[in-house]
Amino acid sequence: MEYVVKTKGLTKSFGKEKAVTGLDMKIPKGEIYGFLGPNGAGKTTTIRMLLGLVKPTSGTTHIFQKDLKKERINILKRVGALVENPSYYPHLTAYENLEALRKILGVSKSRIHEVLEIVRLSDVANKKVKGFSLGMKQRLGIASSLLNDPELLILDEPTNGLDPSGIIEIRQLIKRLPSEYGMTILISSHLLSEIDQMATTVGIVTKGKMIFQDSIEVMRMFAHQNMSLKVSDSEQAWRSLLANGIKSDYKDGIILLSERSNEEVAKVVHTLVQDGFSIYRVEEEKKSLENIFLQMTKEEREE
Repeated sequence: MEYVVKTKGLTKSFGKEKAVTGLDMKIPKGEIYGFLGPNGAGKTTTIRMLLGLVKPTSGTTHIFQKDLKKERINILKRVGALVENPSYYPHLTAYENLEALRKILGVSKSRIHEVLEIVRLSDVANKKVKGFSLGMKQRLGIASSLLNDPELLILDEPTNGLDPSGIIEIRQLIKRLPSEYGMTILISSHLLSEIDQMATTVGIVTKGKMIFQDSIEVMRMFAHQNMSLKVSDSEQAWRSLLANGIKSDYKDGIILLSERSNEEVAKVVHTLVQDGFSIYRVEEEKKSLENIFLQMTKEEREE
């Protein structure tokens, strides 16, 4: 597999405080990599190291299979980034803001129209930025990070502070970029629901350590399903299942079955009916990804 970003043992200490510890990050080409963790988990410090803005205490970073330490300038020419709040000249128009940046980057003028088109701001190109909504400003920030036609786009909390419609706009924009423009995207967030809607791969950090890194599908597999049964004479029914060799849990008048196939659930119901119990309700309880995330980060915090 081709990795656009690969870090090994990436560590950053500020005095005695370790912000990032031994981080091994792998971002496959063409993926939307959700970099997830509570606030203060070390996400922004990691991103700053990837962009060469902060020097790691130890460890290595390879971007496009090149060593960031040795080829920083060449690498960063192929990277776009939006870290924290984008800065603008409010008295200038969207077009003029991008033109100022274009001159620094040395890209062609036509690229301004292209990026405004990508972020759907073409119709307000000549409007002053001070009149923009927060969502429009954020899209302009993404437009400026796309000016150099990057192969890797790094977005730090891009939906922070946006209203629901602004969040949906940014989400749709980000999801289009890999398929339409062949980009690889690293997007950080402390909100699992955000990452779940966009990412194809997930890395979870807490207290500067990576505690999970895999595809979103693998993470969803952690969301095991439990079945709860409400039945007549529930404690007696639970004992009856045990007597029939069927393991289950009993709590507050409810029989709980963990991870059972449809056939196994049918067998439980059949057994209870045969033994003379009435089945009032059979419900599936899915553990949300939010719960898994909280559980993972909680376990790590308790260690």
